[in-house]
Amino acid sequence: MAITDIPEAQAFILHWGEMGSHWGVNRSVSQVHALLYLSDRPLHAEEICDTLGLARSNVSTALKELQGYGIVRRQHVSGDRRDHFVAETDLWEMLMRITVERKKREIDPTLLVLSDLAAQLEGRKDVPPHIAERIGRMHEFMGTLTGWFDDVRRLPKGTLVALMKLGGKVARFVPVRGQKG
Repeated sequence: MAITDIPEAQAFILHWGEMGSHWGVNRSVSQVHALLYLSDRPLHAEEICDTLGLARSNVSTALKELQGYGIVRRQHVSGDRRDHFVAETDLWEMLMRITVERKKREIDPTLLVLSDLAAQLEGRKDVPPHIAERIGRMHEFMGTLTGWFDDVRRLPKGTLVALMKLGGKVARFVPVRGQKG
């Protein structure tokens, strides 16, 4: 039985493709990822094309992008010369790889631009003060956010899971100025 013969699996693949487009990822890239994530064995590109009804060029592009994120890898299958692919199934590992790659592609360049802009605006009298102040605050915020992310991603997976399960209760352990113990 093909994965797509299972209505729930088909619905997952279609929904993952929809969600991918909301997250800024091409729908076919997300569908290829969903198919590989659900598969219990490595799949070659032709199988992916046939299963999802996608053009070979779309699948090839999708596989390159997913490999770039580190959430799909090539795997050798004995007796078959074709490239086969498998998806990362550890959800924490997948989340971390995607987050690290998105940070590298989106946040790090923004942080560099903000740093340059803040430095250029320093001491300028010909620019309204609120412009320099807001760009400076954005730079500081993004720097704090990336520092926090770097700290968090170094935590062991078990600690991350425990923190996530604590949810808002973790706030009890954080002293806040102006509030009593």
